[in-house]
Amino acid sequence: MCKLCVDYDTRVAKHCREPTADEVNDKTKANFCDFFKPREGAYTAPNTSEVDEAKAELEKLFGKR
Repeated sequence: MCKLCVDYDTRVAKHCREPTADEVNDKTKANFCDFFKPREGAYTAPNTSEVDEAKAELEKLFGKR
């Protein structure tokens, strides 16, 4: 996924700063680029506290099985 790579840059040709990388048409889908390096902060974990709170409320309401 190009958008998660350190070399992804919309200001350059092919949106990639790696000059020898093959062009990828869909930058949002998985591909097999040999130059892929994940950028810092590319993945943020979901907010699990909201999910945990909702599960706790459901257990209170319906009881745990």
